[in-house]
Formats: sequence, C-alpha cells, structure tokens
Amino acid sequence: MTQIPISSTSAEHGVTLYTLRNAHDMRVLISDRGATLISWWSADRYGRVADILLGYPDSDGYQKNSPYFGGLVGRWGNRIAKGRFAVDGAEFLVDRNDGDNHLHGGDAGFHLAQWRAEPGTDGLRLTLESPDGDGGFPGNVQVSVLYSLDDDGRLSIDYSATSDAPTPINLTSHGYFNLNGGSSDIYDHILSIAADQYLQIDSQLIPTGVANVAGSAFDFRQPAPIGPRLAWPDTQLKLAGGFDHCYCLQPQSQEINAHGQSRKAQALREVATVYDPGSGRQLSVSTTENGLQFYSGNFLAGIHGRATRPYEIHDGFCLEAQAYPNQVNGPDAEAVILRPGQVYRQTTTYQLSLR
Repeated sequence: MTQIPISSTSAEHGVTLYTLRNAHDMRVLISDRGATLISWWSADRYGRVADILLGYPDSDGYQKNSPYFGGLVGRWGNRIAKGRFAVDGAEFLVDRNDGDNHLHGGDAGFHLAQWRAEPGTDGLRLTLESPDGDGGFPGNVQVSVLYSLDDDGRLSIDYSATSDAPTPINLTSHGYFNLNGGSSDIYDHILSIAADQYLQIDSQLIPTGVANVAGSAFDFRQPAPIGPRLAWPDTQLKLAGGFDHCYCLQPQSQEINAHGQSRKAQALREVATVYDPGSGRQLSVSTTENGLQFYSGNFLAGIHGRATRPYEIHDGFCLEAQAYPNQVNGPDAEAVILRPGQVYRQTTTYQLSLR
C-alpha cells in the first residue's frame, strides 16, 4: 500500500492527536494521552461516513476516562483479585480501584499516561516508561505500541515490552465500538466468537472456572444478534449486567484446566466478527492472545459522550484481546510474568469492511 503521511493536531491539556488515513479516506484518530483510540471514521454501504468508536467530545473527558474509552490498558488489563499477587515468593499489593480488586492498571494506568509519539512510514509508534512501583507493580518497564492502518481497512496494534525485574504484564486496547455509528444501540449487531469455552465469574467479576458455551447465551460459535442473548435468563448475565466475560480462544485440542489458566503464544488468527445489518459494516478481530473479553457496555448509562444524548446501556461493545483475568493468581501465572531478558509481544487487528 502507499503510505499516507500521518497528520497531527494539538488539543487541550497538552495533548496531540494523530490521524492515520488509508487510500479510501478511512481515518483513525489517536491521542498521545493514554495511546487512546479516539475516533474511527468510515463509510457505510450507502457511502455515509460515521464514527464507529464511542468517546468524549473533547480532551477534558479523557483526563479521567473512567469507562476507559479507547485507552491502551496496562500494566494489567482486566482484574486481579484483591489486588494481590506473588512473584518468586515476594508478595505485591497493587491499586484496588474496583471494589477490593485491581482493574485495568489502577488509578493511574497506562490509559491516562502521556506517551511519546513517533510518526513513521510504518505507522504511529508510542512509547512509555513505567517506573518501578507504578501502581504497585515491580520493575521498570519499557512499553511500545505501533498503530498502523492499511488499505484493506485493517487497524493493527503491535505491542512490545521489556522489564528489568519480573513483573506481570497484560496489555489490551479498550475501544468501544458501535458499527451503526451511534444511531442506535448494539442489539442488532450480529456477533461470532471462535471459542468453545468461557470463564464464569462471581459477583465481583472474578473468574471462578471454565464453562462450555454450548446451550448457553454465551454460544456465539455461529453468528447471533447480541440483543436477544442479553435477554436470556442466565445467572452469569445477571451478575455482570450483561456480557463481561473472557472467552478461551485456544484450539480445541489444547487442554484448559479448572480455572482456565493456560496460555501459549498463538499465531495471529481471526477470532471474532461483528456485523451490523443496517450499515453493512463488519468488524473482524484477529489476535495472538488466548483470551477475548466481550463486554456489552453494561455501565455506559448516563455518560455524556459525543452523542447528542447521554449514552445508554449497551450503546457500545468491546472485544479486548488479552490474557485471562486474574491469571497472575492461577497455576499458569508464569505465562504472564515478564522477566529480564524477555520481550512481551502481542498483536491484535481490527479490520473494517462492508457486506
């Protein structure tokens, strides 16, 4: 593809916004505050251009960004039970910002940090230095993320990180999507997820064990609209107020233990699709990760975003590729510990097309 130069504009609070653009005038707007996905503008089947990402109307909202709109989440995406874990016999207590638990990097996670941006011919690279003790986590960590947009409508997110001491790391992107451009909720969106199992949760949304999706509201192995599934009388849905569960993306031949705590590096492969019949837009998700958190926007009600009205429950969805929630406290914790001399790598892509 022909590389289109990355443009930049200044915003409030010392923020710079960068625009990735492809040959079809698809545009992705990224902030150096939190390495945040701000907007993704694309045309529907009728040529009408709309933003498929939820977010705030200006930089003010992103100063706190409690819903994590579009943020790059770290050091740990999702939850750590009681905000506690041990590495090599040493115990650590990290920020507890979700009741008794740690969530998405804590009170001042990566989604609020000021990243260093370096536009290049291969995309927009953002880097961050996370010092020892950041949020309670050990080790000085160097993080890099590369965003690129190709002419096939594929937004690639390539992560890497190193540390000078053993530390848990689990990075993810927290974009909220609505493929109809926010004209209505996500009930008509048709979802498929290539997973036979998912992690059940307790009342604090901490995984309790693995369950088969077969015969449940969680079975998206065949495409199904999200809205009707939200209405199923399922205890797991009631606990979360909708979907907020991690799907196990391993091949069927790989054994998953009683807590879903198994992680091996995978090749980049397609794991989910979402189709909006009204607009014709389809989002395809590929990742090298073993977990995919499907979140149905259960806590969006009353948030004043870019829409003319406040957001309502289920106005957007997230598909967050990551390790398993609380994996650092399970039998396969070593798989999520980054040690000196190692390099954490992860690639996730979101491809937008028309049907």
